[in-house]
Amino acid sequence: MKKLVITIDGPAGAGKTTVSKALAERLQYRYIDTGALYRGVAYEAKAKGISPDDGHQLETLCRDLELTFVRNEKGVRLFSGEIDISDYIRTPEMSMMASAVSAHPMVREALLGLQRKMGAEKSAVFEGRDMGTVVFPQADVKFFLTADLSVRASRRHRELEEKKSPQKFEEVEKDMARRDTNDSSRAVAPLKPADDAISIDSTQYSVEAVIELMMKHINEKI
Repeated sequence: MKKLVITIDGPAGAGKTTVSKALAERLQYRYIDTGALYRGVAYEAKAKGISPDDGHQLETLCRDLELTFVRNEKGVRLFSGEIDISDYIRTPEMSMMASAVSAHPMVREALLGLQRKMGAEKSAVFEGRDMGTVVFPQADVKFFLTADLSVRASRRHRELEEKKSPQKFEEVEKDMARRDTNDSSRAVAPLKPADDAISIDSTQYSVEAVIELMMKHINEKI
């Protein structure tokens, strides 16, 4: 079977993670959560007392970081050096910090080579915000997944409750709207669909329906 690089971009709460994992499993591909890399930078910046606005210190931080994905009994986990930081990067604070640090060109440049190295072997599904526009402009299949803000906020609110990190729905929706604005208006790699991306609005679709729709396009390439 032809090996492909598949990218899935879109705003927070659109269902990218769930869909990307399920699609990768369906295809027996590797799943790469590139957003976790930026969360990893944000986590280490906070741990070292570095402001997300301090581009110089962030550049120095990125040069020394060793971020790797490791598959174990818990699934695909993100390690910083020898420490599993997967459970610490999934908070509203880390979401906002990740958005802030990702606006710095030197941070994106530092992670660009790492992501492209991961894609060299193909047979991978990359989830992120600029996978189809910047990181893999020549990807075999590109998707842009979105949904109504209220639906996305509801999904994220439910996730936080399940993780015992409850937050008021209004706060979740407000944070998500602010991140949408930050991600789509930044000068470096703004969140937008690639010209040749297949846009899917998941507002009214189940995960299974989204996967089937994606598979129709993927099968055309295969």
